[in-house]
Amino acid sequence: MKSPFNSTFTIGFLGAGQLARMSALQAFRYGMQVAVFSDRPEDEPVQFMTPKSFSGSFDDPKAMAEFAKTCDVVTLENEFIDSTVLSKVQQISGTPIYPSPKSFALIENKLIEKQTFENAEIPVTPYKLIGNQSDLDLFGEAHGWPYLLKSSKGGYDGYGNETVRNPEEARKAFVKLGGDQGRDILAEAFVDFTHELAVQVAMNETGHVVYPCCETVQKNHICVAVRTPAPVLNSYRKKAEELAVKAVKAIDGKGIFAFEFFLTSDGEILLNESAPRPHNSGHYSIEGSVTSQFENHVRAVCGMPLGSTELVKPSAVMVNLLGTDKRTATVENSDKATVTANGHLHIYGKLQSKPGRKMAHFTLLGDDPEETYERALKVTRDIRI
Repeated sequence: MKSPFNSTFTIGFLGAGQLARMSALQAFRYGMQVAVFSDRPEDEPVQFMTPKSFSGSFDDPKAMAEFAKTCDVVTLENEFIDSTVLSKVQQISGTPIYPSPKSFALIENKLIEKQTFENAEIPVTPYKLIGNQSDLDLFGEAHGWPYLLKSSKGGYDGYGNETVRNPEEARKAFVKLGGDQGRDILAEAFVDFTHELAVQVAMNETGHVVYPCCETVQKNHICVAVRTPAPVLNSYRKKAEELAVKAVKAIDGKGIFAFEFFLTSDGEILLNESAPRPHNSGHYSIEGSVTSQFENHVRAVCGMPLGSTELVKPSAVMVNLLGTDKRTATVENSDKATVTANGHLHIYGKLQSKPGRKMAHFTLLGDDPEETYERALKVTRDIRI
């Protein structure tokens, strides 16, 4: 691979949403050219930023390979691609892809992910692959009701997940998620937890860096806020960070990875999910850390030394700004967010808003974690998009 500081060096993103957009902004800082491959019919945030825009299907390795041939390195914005397709793209194009198809294959769906981390002796939430409807009853009897049913591939922000409270609901959810059509459906036990934690890790041949363990505040299966550092004992934060590094090493990862954990009521830390890309839980790092997750994403996949993850203030809070109306995206009542000291408003450039869609975020840095969190919520309370 040529030097990332060569003026013709091109980094390519599979996926064209806000995560690729924020990574691309860091690539532009280094003078890189940016190419993007979108699988969506509508214009996406990164496509407004570069003339090197491709569109097609994530099931079409030939189309993606033509895109990859224009790049010096390709990386991921999402995990809605099969590892076998990624392998074909890399083989046809000759362009390296990071995380590698081999690493991606170890976490590409929820079942494989659980097995990979179990094999690495990392505690995970109790689960079972549901082969038929009788398995639904057996899982409920073994782990109690309610529990979660998840599509093994493609779920996010509550989509592809169903909470089931009894056998009848379980059967309906199994059919709704496609279990009767051959889709792999996973049952996961509800965990009695006190906090949901997250850790990002960047790794390449130069070493690895770990972002401080944060707390993700969830509502209706969507992260609405992130508090960094997490308001838990330092020993719990340290344990989550150690498990995150262990998880990246288990898949020989190169790139940026995010891991979500449950801190249980009895003090155990269970790995819930992983992501082979930048993650919503790390958005605070743009202003909150010396080096953001997006800059370290670019550095990691391009073989560059990794930057410091140290917080620049004692506390960083990120509030997700979700769509409130179905309409052309328009941000209203944002004046407080744009003038608040140590506050930073990020709007993603999505053309259409709808309720619950991630449209923007606001980051606030401060000295006191509780005061910073409460102030961030107050500043963003009246924003509509």
